[in-house]
Amino acid sequence: MHKIQTKQILNKSQIKNLDNVSTNFSSAIKYIKQSTSIDIKTDRSSLELYERDWSNIEGYAEGLARPKNKEECSILLYLFSKIMIPITISAGKTNLTGSATPKGGLVINTELMVSPKIEVDINKKIAKVPIGEILENVRDEVLHQSNNKLYYPVDPTSRKDARIGGTISCNASGFIPGEKGATRFWVESLSIVLLNGRLIKAKRGQYISKNGIFIIDNNEIPLPFYNRPNIKNASGPYTADSNQIDFIDLIVGSEGIFGMIVDCQLRLDELSKNHIDLFIPLISEDVAIDFYYYMQNIVNTSNVELKALEYFGYNSQNYMSNKSYLFDNDSDVGIYMQIPIFDKKVEDVVEFWMNLLNKSQCYIDLDKVLILNQGNNWDKFFEARHSIPVNALEKTIDLDAVSMITDTIVPPKNFKEFLKYTHNLIKSHDIEYLLFGHLGDCHLHFHLIHGKKDQKKAEEIYQKIVKKSSQLEGVYSAEHGTGRRKRNDFIECYGLEAVNQIKLCKQAFDSNMLLNHGNIIK
Repeated sequence: MHKIQTKQILNKSQIKNLDNVSTNFSSAIKYIKQSTSIDIKTDRSSLELYERDWSNIEGYAEGLARPKNKEECSILLYLFSKIMIPITISAGKTNLTGSATPKGGLVINTELMVSPKIEVDINKKIAKVPIGEILENVRDEVLHQSNNKLYYPVDPTSRKDARIGGTISCNASGFIPGEKGATRFWVESLSIVLLNGRLIKAKRGQYISKNGIFIIDNNEIPLPFYNRPNIKNASGPYTADSNQIDFIDLIVGSEGIFGMIVDCQLRLDELSKNHIDLFIPLISEDVAIDFYYYMQNIVNTSNVELKALEYFGYNSQNYMSNKSYLFDNDSDVGIYMQIPIFDKKVEDVVEFWMNLLNKSQCYIDLDKVLILNQGNNWDKFFEARHSIPVNALEKTIDLDAVSMITDTIVPPKNFKEFLKYTHNLIKSHDIEYLLFGHLGDCHLHFHLIHGKKDQKKAEEIYQKIVKKSSQLEGVYSAEHGTGRRKRNDFIECYGLEAVNQIKLCKQAFDSNMLLNHGNIIK
């Protein structure tokens, strides 16, 4: 059904007390401190920790609240929206688009929204997870409780810092190619608190839009309907462009502009009994792309399955820990592959894959292929992989510049053309950069390394890359979202009419545009 009834969290006495609070910020802060147990602060030393995310975009806030449960979230949203204070929801602050960067008002951070235990239902393959929990802790706990039979597959590079609520808000993704690599596929249910303090609890399949709308407590919610390319896509909210949509899909990836996620259930997948992790050095990017097409053909025409196909390309070695462990030659690029094993012997699968690599005509030296399952190879590789974006971001911050990293994606048929164009563009402007990312989805990150004096030049390069991706049937954001930084990218990709569609939808939830204002649209 498309009609949704909300639930009141607060009692009549609480609502009456909140309605009696004076309509100014200081009175609201005083009430929270004196009448609730909510952790709330206004001192500069506390606020400064929450005024920037990993994008390094400058922000500012007047207050910070850290609720512990959905009731406290309801109090905060009801009170501060009533007195017209902008509210920014913040989680692990690992996003690269400024979506957790406040521009005044109150920051609500979710780090205290945890519980003593993550509840894993092994039979139903579902985990009830606190939205403030760190993603890596969730992954580890699922493995532990299921005796390594189940796992939660979403694994972005920031998984040791990102919080579950944030990963849902931006539809985070990681290693696994295709639909199963992103958060949306795995969200079974969620609850959100609206600005009026009321709660929506939704299970997947429970609320399906009709004729492009939901009705929430008799209020019509018009859904955006701009056409989203059917590729890995985190560019703006899910739309009713070709089919009716699930309410959960509208919320996942909406970057907190409709309401605050306060709890969730996540689907789990069966963990293969074993797997093989391979690191394959290759002589050039052209060969790596040929290898991608070779593997794509094998996967599409056989029962072969890949859990990861990652690329470490131009200049990555210079930002990578343990590079001498992975590469013999400074000019080499690398590919990481993960192959699940369900019902075969490891030795047989290794032999099968070594034969496939040998037949690829990609000049692979099998003696240099590193099996990461052996010894401490995996730890060294994981440290290398994680270090690339971290070191690049740290250098950008040291240079006092705003980080510029592409999140563009194009269909496989246009992949080579897009890469050639982008390499030539950046090199012609004499700016340092590196390239790495998710080869299995034709989704690679060009990370520009520049100083403050070259910020405008870097931004112009970035905009040209975004425009080219759109021309080649792609989008500007495959996994990082839009936030504040990429609003113009959204317009380049979808046009102003799409902005108006999202605005109408948001205003139906948030008539005064207070919640996460500036994310996706102004």
